[in-house]
Order: sequence, then C-alpha cells, then structure tokens
Amino acid sequence: MPVRIVTDSTCDLPPEVIAEHRISVVPLYINFDTQSYLDGVDLSREDFYLRLPSSNPPPTTSAPGTDSFIEVYRRLISEGASGILSIHVGSALSNTFNVALMASRAVTDVPLRVFDGGQITLGTGFLAVHAARLATLGASLDEIAASVEALATRTHAFAALDTLEFLRRGGRVSLVQFSVGTMLRIKPLLKMHAGRVVADRARTSRGAIDRLIELALGLGPLEGVALVYAATPDRLEMLRREVQSRLPGVPIRMVGEVTPVIGAHVGPGAIGLVCLQAAESQSQGS
Repeated sequence: MPVRIVTDSTCDLPPEVIAEHRISVVPLYINFDTQSYLDGVDLSREDFYLRLPSSNPPPTTSAPGTDSFIEVYRRLISEGASGILSIHVGSALSNTFNVALMASRAVTDVPLRVFDGGQITLGTGFLAVHAARLATLGASLDEIAASVEALATRTHAFAALDTLEFLRRGGRVSLVQFSVGTMLRIKPLLKMHAGRVVADRARTSRGAIDRLIELALGLGPLEGVALVYAATPDRLEMLRREVQSRLPGVPIRMVGEVTPVIGAHVGPGAIGLVCLQAAESQSQGS
C-alpha cells in the first residue's frame, strides 16, 4: 500500500479534492462561548459567517488533541499504509504541528513524519495534494517528504482583510493599532512564506486586490495559483477577473472558502491568493 497523507482542516481543500486524493483531514476546534465545534464538520461555513459578526464573546480556536491524530494514524495503518506524512498549518500560527508531532511519537508501526508546512489555507492544501499525487505514483516516504519540502519554499500566500476588527477581537492587534487603522481606513494584508508572517496594507478594497496582484507579479513566473475567500463570492469574482487579466496563462488550480478556524481571525470579506512560484524563477531570485 502507498504512503498516506494527513493534514488539518485549515488546508481549505474542497471535499472532492480530499476524496479524490484520499487525504485524511484532522479538524481543529472552533469555540463559541462554552460550545465547541469540529471545524468543517459540526458547523457549516454559511452558519459560521452568519454568527460571527454578532458573536460576543468572539469565537476562539484550538488545536486538536493528540488522540485525534493518533486515531487517524492508526486507522491509516490498519488500512495498510506503508508510511504516513502529516502536513500542517505553519507553527507560527497554530500549535497543530506540535500536537501532531507529539502524537507521532506514540505511533511506531510504520515510518511517520510530521511536516511544518509553514503555510496557511490552500498553501497547506497545495502541499498535501502534491504529496498525495506522489504517493499514488508509488514514491517512498523519503522521496515525498523531500519533494514537499522543496515545494514549500516556492509556495507563497497573500491575504487581504476587509477590516482589522476580527484580528483585534482575537488579540492579534492592539486597540491603538485598530483605532489608527480604522481611522485611516487601512485594509490590512498578510504575507506568508516559509513560516514567516509579514504585514502589508492598502488604502481601499480595490487597492487591496491590486496589491495582491502586485505581490504575485513580484514572484516572477508562476506554475499556478489558488483563490480563497471568506463569505463574499463577489470579492472572489473581482479577484478572479484580475488574476485572469493580469496573470494571463497562469492556471487557477483551486478555489476554496476559508474555514471557520481561519475565518474567526480574518473575518468575512477576506480574500487571498496562493502562488506556486516556478522553480526557475526561485533560483533566479536567490
């Protein structure tokens, strides 16, 4: 049997992609006051985004427990997995990688590696799909892990938020930063690459989309992109049109709606662009 791939619910992979590539997804938790929900299982995206604006206190998020990972790992072993690669959201953003790493120490039946993808949303999703395709072709765990590590260095995620409000609610920005940003009508942007998160900004919603495209263009030739959005399909379509117009020939490989665990921090209206930098472009820029 081939190597099997595990990831977590922040990957934002569409259900049909998960099923096609037999990827196992461990859900995080989204917590409304005293009620906890399994991300992407117990609470739909539609219901979550309807509840989010008026939720007081704001929802919190938490990583799965080690038992959740051990259960998935053991199930895959029982199904005949010859090895397991577990690929997760960047450890700078979540404790999920560390929990998976602890869980892996309790499983010794087959080779098992836990990889910090250093990414978020479909950035993690791209890595998981790439790994699953290699596994289907019969690649070894070592070969898959090396290829995923190389791809991670070429994966960049850019997000434009509609407001600072939800970062403020979650304690990610101070009240002073929130007040100044609101007064200046700043649209916050986040850039993530190789586990590092960097802030950027634009002055308008339109300017935020322009900035996302500029960041993508700055990477040089691209193998493909993915689009992500949070509850606002109209903003998604605006971004799609700009990608098709200003990044001609670059395929849109996937589109995903932001899962509640991420949506709790970025809020409705957020849109994002995940870019796969061409290998030759990366070598030229280094």
